Amino acid sequence: MNLQRKLQQLLKSLVQPLTAVVIGLLTGAVAISLVGASVLETYKVMWDGAFGNFYFVTATLARATPIIFIGLGLAIAFRAGVFNMGAEGQMVLGAVSAALAALYVPGSGIIKLLAALVAGFLAGGLWSLLAGWMETRFKVQLLISTLLLNYVAVLFAGYLVSEPFQDKSGSAALAQTHMIDQVAWLPKLFPGMSVHMGFVIAIVLAIILYIILRFTSAGYEVRMLGYNPFFAEYGGVNKVKVLLYSMFFSGGIAGLAGTVEVLGSQYRYVEGSLTVPGYAWTGLMAALLANSNPLGTAVAAILLAALQTGAMGMERNTEVPLEIASVIQGVLILFVTAKITFNWWKVKKKGGDIHGTA
Repeated sequence: MNLQRKLQQLLKSLVQPLTAVVIGLLTGAVAISLVGASVLETYKVMWDGAFGNFYFVTATLARATPIIFIGLGLAIAFRAGVFNMGAEGQMVLGAVSAALAALYVPGSGIIKLLAALVAGFLAGGLWSLLAGWMETRFKVQLLISTLLLNYVAVLFAGYLVSEPFQDKSGSAALAQTHMIDQVAWLPKLFPGMSVHMGFVIAIVLAIILYIILRFTSAGYEVRMLGYNPFFAEYGGVNKVKVLLYSMFFSGGIAGLAGTVEVLGSQYRYVEGSLTVPGYAWTGLMAALLANSNPLGTAVAAILLAALQTGAMGMERNTEVPLEIASVIQGVLILFVTAKITFNWWKVKKKGGDIHGTA
C-alpha cells in the first residue's frame, strides 16, 4: 500500500512537466507547419540530432553537464524558498577562478585540479552568500540583488581576462586566459567524444542532494523553510542560518558549472563562452520543470540539452530554422511561469480565507 501511494505521488509529480513538454512540442509542431515542413520528419531529424548515434548522445550529455549543475544549485535555493537568480554570475566567477587556480597554483596535476574545483565552488558560493547576507542584514531582496550581481560578476571576469590575465600569445581579439596544462584537465569519458568526467560528478551530486534533502535533518530544515517559513521558525529552525547555507551551496554548485566547463571542455576561460549559450536560464528552466527535485532536475536538464543539440541537427539537415527550439523553450517557460503564478495565487487565496479577507 505504501509502495502504491509512492508510485501515485511519483506519477502525480510527473504530470505537470510532461504536460509542459507535450504542449511545447505541439506548439513547435504548429510553428513547423507554418514554415511548410513535415512535422514528423522534422522531429525525427531533431531526435537523430540528439540521440541518433553514440557521438550525438555524448554531445547531448556534454551540453547537459553545466545545465545540470546550474539546475541543482538553483533547486537548493528554491527548496529553501528563496530565489537565486544569480546563477550566471556565480558560474562565470567559478569558471574564471578555476582557470586561474589551475594556471597558478603550484604542484602536481591532481593538486591543480582539486585547487581549481575548490576555487570554482568557493567563488560561486561566496558570491551567492553576499546576496544572502545583504538580504538578512539590509533586507535587500534576493531576486533583485542576485540579478544585478550577475552584471558585476560577468564584467569583472571580463576585465580579468582582458587585462591582467589575458593570453596575448594567440589571437589578440579574444579575451581569454592562458591554456591550462593538460595534467589538470578533467578526463574524457570516451576517447574522441566531448562528454567528460564533469557529467559523472553532476549525476553523483544529484543523487547526494536528493538523499540530503529527502532523508537528513538539514534537508528537512531546508524543505520546511521553503514550505512555510513561519512554521519553520516556530518549530525551531534558524531561518537566517539555513538561508545563508542554502545560498552558499546554491552558488557553489553554480560555480562548479563553470568550473567543469573550463576543466573539461574549453581548458581556459574565454569571455562570453558561458553566457552566450544561455546555460543559466536553461538550468533555471530545468529546476522549475522538475519542481526542484534533484533527480528530476538532472533528467529535465538532459531533455532540454537534447532539444538544443537536436535543433542544431535540424537546422543542418532541413529548411526549418534553429529558432523552432526557442519557440518550444519559450512555451515551456510560459507554462512554468503560469504554474508558479497559479500556486502563488492559491497560497494567497488560502491566506485570505484564513484571515477572512477573501
